[in-house]
Amino acid sequence: MLKKLITTTLAVGLGVSGAALASQPEIDPNLPRYEPVSGISGNLASQGSDTLNNLMTLWAEEFREFYPNVNIQIQGAGTGTAPPALAQGTANFGPMSRGMRESEQQAFEEAHGYAPTLVPVAIDLLAVYVNRDNPIEGLSIPQVDAIFSDTRRCGHPETITRWGQVGLSGAWANRDITLYSRNAVSGTYGYFRQHALCDGDFKDSINEQPGSASVVQGVTESRNGIGYSGIGYLTSGVKAIKLGREDGQLFEPNAENAASGDYPLARFLYVAVNKNPNRELPPLEREFLRLVLSAQGQDVTVRDGFIPLPEAVAAQWRERLGL
Repeated sequence: MLKKLITTTLAVGLGVSGAALASQPEIDPNLPRYEPVSGISGNLASQGSDTLNNLMTLWAEEFREFYPNVNIQIQGAGTGTAPPALAQGTANFGPMSRGMRESEQQAFEEAHGYAPTLVPVAIDLLAVYVNRDNPIEGLSIPQVDAIFSDTRRCGHPETITRWGQVGLSGAWANRDITLYSRNAVSGTYGYFRQHALCDGDFKDSINEQPGSASVVQGVTESRNGIGYSGIGYLTSGVKAIKLGREDGQLFEPNAENAASGDYPLARFLYVAVNKNPNRELPPLEREFLRLVLSAQGQDVTVRDGFIPLPEAVAAQWRERLGL
């Protein structure tokens, strides 16, 4: 089911083949170059995903190179803060590491009379990180579930609390596992709960962190640690392990395995925007999204450690947004 979901979401759902995605460790040469226009100035506000916080900051810096009179304020308190900010009009953009929940969409529609627009802006691999000294190579999703959850809805026969239960020996066999997780406002938390815990519940013993960098830092400082966040947060203090849907079939977190559907935790990252279906986007929002969906914008995506969009996806959204 997970493989079908990923393949559908990343390939079929947006009309791009797995082969196209598999060839995207570098930007698609067919992406157009961004050309600036005149008369762009003013203020933009972004509120939402911590996973996208650094990427939004880098895009803002790139945007100001073209338009030095634009001021952009970016806050990354978590995906759950994006929908209300967009609905209430306190933000122009709502970066999100998951889709909107029905209740979030409903609140927006009640405020504006039409649905919000979620624009895919990058492809992320949600990685499971262990300390760099940990010898483990990989885990199956049922094992990950049994490590992070007591409900074990993915089917593992027992709760896992020690590294010896997943095959480590010697001094590692009796080491207790220390869990690091995002907090509940995070879209990454919700995505991991749905896809790695099979909609189960996290253990009470998880160490909730306010941001993805904090999760990675916790695992860096704990030899027994394990946590999860976007692949863009990989540092020298941790390693991103292989994952698979079952034992014996584990896959590296890379673009090729995301495209094929073999890597089980691949997702689009989004920027939500208030797009009235009967009106054009305001100039500031229009030009910012034009940049994001251009060659320069997707080059920023690569530099920040994420997978860029194929032109087939970017072109579809430029057309839908009237860019």
